[in-house]
Amino acid sequence: MNNKMEIFDQIKGQLVVSCQALPEEPLHSSYIMSKMAFAAMLGGAKGIRANSVDDIRAIKNKVNLPIIGIIKVVYDNSDVYITPTRKEIDLLVEEGVEIIAIDATKRVRPDGTVISEVFPEIRKQYKDQIFMADCSTYEEAVEAYKLGFDCIGTTLSGYTSYTKGVQLPNITLLKKLVTDLPVPIIAEGGIWTPEQLKDCMNAGIYAAVVGTAITRPMDITKRFIRAIES
Repeated sequence: MNNKMEIFDQIKGQLVVSCQALPEEPLHSSYIMSKMAFAAMLGGAKGIRANSVDDIRAIKNKVNLPIIGIIKVVYDNSDVYITPTRKEIDLLVEEGVEIIAIDATKRVRPDGTVISEVFPEIRKQYKDQIFMADCSTYEEAVEAYKLGFDCIGTTLSGYTSYTKGVQLPNITLLKKLVTDLPVPIIAEGGIWTPEQLKDCMNAGIYAAVVGTAITRPMDITKRFIRAIES
C-alpha cells in the first residue's frame, strides 16, 4: 500500500466524488458506477467514495484515484450500516482500498459493541491501513481521534436520530474540528452547491466529499420538481 501521506497528499484541498447507488435505486450497477467515477475524474475529482467490493473493483478498472471504500449493510438490530462489522472491514482491506470509512458514531453496532470497544483491535491488526471515521457530532469526532482514526468525516451529521435537523453542510462543526483536532477533517454531507463547497473549504478542511448533488439524478430531479411545486 502507498505511504499514508502520499494518499492524503492526493486529496488535499480537493474534491472527492461519492459514486453510490443502492439496490433500490435506478442506477444500481457496478458498470454504471465505474462510468460515473470516470466522469467525475474527467471533471477534476481527485478521489472517489464507493460502496461494495464489486463497485470498487469496477471503478478501479476505470480510474486511478484513491478510493474511500465502504460497505453498506443493514442489520436488523442496529442503526449502524456503514462498514458495520469486522466482516466488511476485512473485505475492504483484502480489496486494497486506500481509505476505509467506518461509522464511528456512539450507536451500538450489530455485534452489540460500540466503536471504542472494537476499533483498538482493528487499528492494531491493520496498522498501515487508513481509516476514516464517519461521525455525527463533535464528541464522536474527538473520540475517533483518540481511538487512532487517521481522518475524520462529518458524514453522519444530520443523519443520526440525535442530530436530525442540523443545518447542512455543518460548517460550525467543521470549523470546531479543524481548530481542535490535528488530523485531516473531511467535509461530507449536505453539500449541494459549489458555493457551499467553497464555504466548507474556507472553514479550513482538508478535503470534501460530494455525492448526491453530482451522482444521483433522481434526487437532483426531485429538487427541481420541488422548486416548481413550491
